[in-house]
Amino acid sequence: MRSRRLLLSALVVLTTSATACRKSQAQGTASPADCILVEDGWGPDGTVPVTVDVVAEGLEVPWGVAFLPGGDALLTERPGRVRLLRGGTLQPQPVATVPIADSSEGGLLGIAAHPDFATNRQFYLYVTTEADGKAQNRVERWTLSPEGTSATFERVILGGIPSAKYHDGGRLRFGPDGMLYVGTGDSREPDLSQDPASTAGKLLRLTPEGAIPQDNPFANSPAFLLGVRNTQGFDWKDATTLYLTDHGPSGETMRRAHDEVNVVKAGDNLGWPGIYSCETQSGRITPSLTFDDAMPPGGAAVYTGTAIAEWKDSLLVGTLGSRHLHRVVFDAQAPNRVAKHEVYLRDTYGRLRDVLMGPDGHLYVTTSNCDGRGDCGPRKDLLLRIRR
Repeated sequence: MRSRRLLLSALVVLTTSATACRKSQAQGTASPADCILVEDGWGPDGTVPVTVDVVAEGLEVPWGVAFLPGGDALLTERPGRVRLLRGGTLQPQPVATVPIADSSEGGLLGIAAHPDFATNRQFYLYVTTEADGKAQNRVERWTLSPEGTSATFERVILGGIPSAKYHDGGRLRFGPDGMLYVGTGDSREPDLSQDPASTAGKLLRLTPEGAIPQDNPFANSPAFLLGVRNTQGFDWKDATTLYLTDHGPSGETMRRAHDEVNVVKAGDNLGWPGIYSCETQSGRITPSLTFDDAMPPGGAAVYTGTAIAEWKDSLLVGTLGSRHLHRVVFDAQAPNRVAKHEVYLRDTYGRLRDVLMGPDGHLYVTTSNCDGRGDCGPRKDLLLRIRR
């Protein structure tokens, strides 16, 4: 069945009309209508001076960070631990230990604090776990104790998200509309990404109680976007527009690489598995930026601080295999097009996973060097703060 699905996907690719991509040698400036395809490397080195502080060390694959009112933060470690950062110090004992299934890319992944955390102390976790005799991903809600040193499981908000050895997605974010957004992977079944009835290969949108909002773009479905392969990063340009990164293929339908940066709105279809790179197809979104070589991208955040004024409104993307922080600047006159893009922290801190803005107006980044694909040194993984 799976081979048949891959063959069908390949046929879709053969019948898809491809746009004449604008190509870039290590850098690019968007032309009026074209997706930028970077053919060689990742882009030029950034010229804005920045300082990097190590906020915490000794972590093991810190996949997600949730800042809390008052300055504390919760961090997930993929092997199944929730850690507390208090007063800038990582506390030695986990707040919670979460059972996880054996999975190469799954485990304890994303985390998000409830918008009303100050009163209800609730937070959400994206977990790969055993249920009904097999591995699946699910979103759970937990409650942090008053003193902040322990947490209790409350209930499953959304279960049954397909899981596989690879492509588990996992990012959680609350949007400006107060809804919970959940990035999922295609669980190595590409055609599930196009099925609104499946939660795989999507950006999902739920109420904080786990219900399907009445204004979701697909009737009776938690899906907000279709055609996603394996997103780990998204953030809001404004109340209705998101930037979303996605992983390109790694051999499916004879294609590789071409990780993406996309500009999307409710109901959009990113096209996986039918199109990739700068290809176009009716009803599908062509990325704003893609790369001949595999990055692939981790977390992403819009820079909303003032400390690095040049970065204002830029999209910052952590990358794993290419081991750098990517800055993407969009054209103010043509918001779907990239004006420029550049590289920071090139081969400096290794694999970068989560990227998010902190309540202090600085950008925070986690490393992912202890995930079996990087160099896990004596300091293990780090939480970094980037400032002027």
